[in-house]
Amino acid sequence: MRPALPLIGGGLVVAAALIAAVYFWSPHANLRVTTGPPGSAAYRFITAFASVIEAAHPRVRIKLVQVDSLAASAKAIEDRATDLGIVRSDAAIPANGETIAILRRDVVAIVVPAKSKIDKISALSGKTIAIPQGFLQTNNEQTLDAILSYYDVPAAAVKRVFLPIAEIGAAVHDKRVAAVLAVGPMGPGEVVDVVGAVKLATKGAPSILAIDEAEAISKRFPGLESIDAPAGAFRGRPPIPDDTVTTVAITYRFVAPNTMLDAVAGAIARSIFKTKAQLMAKTPLASQIEAPDPDDKNPVLPVHPGVAAYLNSGEQSFFDEFQQYFYLGGMALSMAGSAIALIIGRLNRKKSERDLQQIDRLIELADKALTARAPSELKSLEEELNGIIAWFVKGESSGTADSTAFSIAIAHAQRAIEQRRDFLRQGNGQGVGHGSKPDAEQGAAQPISQ
Repeated sequence: MRPALPLIGGGLVVAAALIAAVYFWSPHANLRVTTGPPGSAAYRFITAFASVIEAAHPRVRIKLVQVDSLAASAKAIEDRATDLGIVRSDAAIPANGETIAILRRDVVAIVVPAKSKIDKISALSGKTIAIPQGFLQTNNEQTLDAILSYYDVPAAAVKRVFLPIAEIGAAVHDKRVAAVLAVGPMGPGEVVDVVGAVKLATKGAPSILAIDEAEAISKRFPGLESIDAPAGAFRGRPPIPDDTVTTVAITYRFVAPNTMLDAVAGAIARSIFKTKAQLMAKTPLASQIEAPDPDDKNPVLPVHPGVAAYLNSGEQSFFDEFQQYFYLGGMALSMAGSAIALIIGRLNRKKSERDLQQIDRLIELADKALTARAPSELKSLEEELNGIIAWFVKGESSGTADSTAFSIAIAHAQRAIEQRRDFLRQGNGQGVGHGSKPDAEQGAAQPISQ
């Protein structure tokens, strides 16, 4: 016989509970993360991030998706081809991107040599400006164009050359360039390197052009933000700048599509902030990681709601966040299993009733066969018996009724039909009276109810 359907229902409930338990105790995540070109700062940071996160969370798997530029990283996020990527705030921006963490805040510094007559941005018109060579030189040139446009200086009015930092000092000394655009952090980085090269080549302390309209520029170009560089931010002796200078800055951000679950985004942010020291041990690029302002209303790369919730609510365990989802999922599976078991139980009860009805009908067939007066009646009863036998053999019964009872009932009906057929064939049924049973019935099979 087939396994009882209630057992199947019970098995489904147990399976649902086991699945819920596995997910509840084993939260995991697979994250696709874009990298920059090999050798770039983005590539070094992402590879360090992947190794640290996987070591800290064994159930997290990071798949690196190599892209050639920040624009390609933004496109991958917009197309949902990746779960995380580095995006520059003033470059290509994914329309669906939301901030997980700020990786670095870079100052846009226009460095001029000592005693330069260039004292404001508009004075750059007609001059040549150097831009350090590198993976981001095109992005830095676009930033320069945005700043110039605010002052109504056509981009074509300022010639630019791309030079290695090692050649920039000589270019300034020989007056081949009048200024240098450097984009880097406050501290070791591109701006400090450019300031040092210019100072060494010209034997004088360079200065940083102030962009006093930085606040207004950030409103026109939301990817740029106003920032104050304090005295000595780029050189300590003598301090460069020699006083606080207002300029603009750009940010590099870890960005995810807005479809990422809040719990996942919050857990990733927590992991980044908690493993900052380990990341710094692998790459100094991690030293400037900071949490975004959850109240920031900037329309460019807003803070992901899951990150904002984490920052506002404080400590939340990576596993606790996932367990909430797995617990709810387990409850849903368990409830579904219970509902299936209930439906199967009701169907089984109906089938069990059908089983008993069929057994009762077999007994009725045997009783009718014993009183049949013509072969045609027996033939009709036999056809019905064959139908019940076919139903039983095909496994239409629920399996809850005793198969022995079915066998006895079928045999009883068959024996009654055969005995009555033999009796009628011998012609003994011609003189049977209406008020008495034939003698052969005394030797016929008795109903199993007795």
